[in-house]
Amino acid sequence: MPVRTGRPPKISKTDILTAAHRVIDEEGTQALTMRRLAREVGTTPMALYHHVRDKDELLLLLLDDYAAGVARPEPRAGAGPGERVVAAAVAMRDALTGVPWIVEVLRADDLMSARALWYPEEIIDAAVQAGLTPEEAVDAYRIIWHYTAGEITARSAAARRREDDRPTHRGRVFEDLDATRLPRLAALGARWEELTSRDTYDKGVRALVRGLLPHP
Repeated sequence: MPVRTGRPPKISKTDILTAAHRVIDEEGTQALTMRRLAREVGTTPMALYHHVRDKDELLLLLLDDYAAGVARPEPRAGAGPGERVVAAAVAMRDALTGVPWIVEVLRADDLMSARALWYPEEIIDAAVQAGLTPEEAVDAYRIIWHYTAGEITARSAAARRREDDRPTHRGRVFEDLDATRLPRLAALGARWEELTSRDTYDKGVRALVRGLLPHP
């Protein structure tokens, strides 16, 4: 393979973001380093620093780039506080499903995109209208966020496991359950994977909202 000589080729911020998305999609955020990214775009790490300061700034650019393409849903006219919270939570889940790396970054509680702050704003505002104090409303938002993030992460991991198309350890365990010790689970054993793969997010977030808001 010939060795590249001379000046590195000119690169744009778009080239960098495209390559960064590719690395993350294929290998996750842990694989995204400035050195790896430089190889992807055919340049040197030093050349990248003319465009992005470090990995954190790169992740922020990726978050903003993704958030810019997500349409902000309009609340239904006349919706009560509880329905507003549910609608915002479902929209948040829908926006993040399929991009678990963003959930991973956001769960670190450091980096975020200002473009996506509509979700906590809408949930907290609706929770205050329902009778919570601003502090309680933030608690409610955080509970809903952790439920949402956990649900996305779990479903993403389960989807990857199903793609493997091999018998799972869990499946083998449920095939051999002792019906005298665990009668309910043994009766459900053959259907366990089917039942636990159902999408229950809407049902779960509605239950959370009923429990969190005094006047949903």
